Amino acid sequence: MRLKRLNLNRLPLLATVFLSAACSSSNRSGGPGAAPRPTNAPYLSGQAVDLNQVYQSMGLITAGGQMPFVGSLSFLASPSTDTTLVLLAASLPAAALNFQRLNDQYSSTYTVRIELRRGLTVVQSWDARETVRVPTFKETQRTDESVIWQQYLRIPPGEYNMLIGFKDANSVRGSAQEVAIIVPSMNAGMLSTPTPVYESFDRHRLDSLPRILARPRSSVSFTTDTTIPVYVESGGLRGPSAVSASLVAEGNTVVWRDTATFDPKAGNVASKTFNIPVRSMGIGVVTLKMTRVGTADTSSSKLFVSLGEDLPIASFDEMLRLLRYFALSEQLRPLREAGAPQRPQAWADFLKVTDPIPSTAENEGLRDYFGRIRTANVRFRDDALIGWTSDRGIAYVGLGEPDQIFETPGIDATTGRQRQQIWEYNGEYRLRLVFLDNGGLGRFRLPSSGMSALETAIRRRIQAQQQNR
Repeated sequence: MRLKRLNLNRLPLLATVFLSAACSSSNRSGGPGAAPRPTNAPYLSGQAVDLNQVYQSMGLITAGGQMPFVGSLSFLASPSTDTTLVLLAASLPAAALNFQRLNDQYSSTYTVRIELRRGLTVVQSWDARETVRVPTFKETQRTDESVIWQQYLRIPPGEYNMLIGFKDANSVRGSAQEVAIIVPSMNAGMLSTPTPVYESFDRHRLDSLPRILARPRSSVSFTTDTTIPVYVESGGLRGPSAVSASLVAEGNTVVWRDTATFDPKAGNVASKTFNIPVRSMGIGVVTLKMTRVGTADTSSSKLFVSLGEDLPIASFDEMLRLLRYFALSEQLRPLREAGAPQRPQAWADFLKVTDPIPSTAENEGLRDYFGRIRTANVRFRDDALIGWTSDRGIAYVGLGEPDQIFETPGIDATTGRQRQQIWEYNGEYRLRLVFLDNGGLGRFRLPSSGMSALETAIRRRIQAQQQNR
């Protein structure tokens, strides 16, 4: 069964659903039931983020290497309580695959190996071979959640080790990860794992399979997404049952609620796709909890809201630090002082106030600002642990590309003169910044007087932009 291609800007290149009846995987919150994970992802000011740690904190499966992937597990009811239906979904960046030109397309093939183990014994194994075809070279370079692979497995409840491996068929690239998992017993009426999806269709009978296209990274961008659909179902219901959904953010604060009635009118399965507004979620990792009203049955998943694929932010405070050269301190104060329940609305108000073109859906000023941060992280990565926090990075992010750049030769042994890089901004700024390479290693720094002049110029620029809105 193949789901149709979605008409989305962040569309995965390929979505394949394999159907098999056999055996698999974790607790009902959707993550591997191995060692306890940290509850908050470690993204500290001045340190490079390890996005894998963010995903691991959410209970997802991650692997690095030449073919990095992120995987998720969802547990659903099957016709018999002797087995649990498990959806294993994984996403890979297209850039990790080795594409070859084929007529007017680009094609790549990869293989997947799944093993389910108890001790040293392989209980079940699955193999698959997939081909990805895209029309342009640009799509082969995507680093986002661009290739999605998923497979349904029927597995007896219990504890296992699961090995998941991906291998590029045209190169030596590959990666694998083994995780400890707990497959729950899905009794009648129990809620499935809340599963973030790109698309879903209601399932009505236990002897069929859910038609959903999973979102393995469970993530969205605050700047581009409006909602994140989350699919949940209950099998074996004998009548209508109310299900409540709540979104819990920092400080155990509930920032969104909804309730739906699950009614298996057409069969023995009732399902619902909750469309959760991204603006209610804030920034960072939040927890979605589902409860069947009047019972102790609950199920949960973690969701991740970032400012973009390459700007992962794991906390609201980190987002404020990121905006230090985009807005004045007094503009950031409402965000800084807002409590957890008020933060989503405070952020929405901030986007509105700082939008240079209110008639469009996008905040172009913020988009360009983040674009400069991305560029600075690459261009000045040798100047600091995070390129945009270096002296040259600050200048680039705060003022943009200089009108002219001059560079003097290396250190003169006779005069002891240091290597210099001079940035000149003409027009309203009339600013000349002299960066010094003190150690001769290409790490340029501004003297304190230069940094003071730079900060003054950045503040003037922000004030001018504010007056022009």
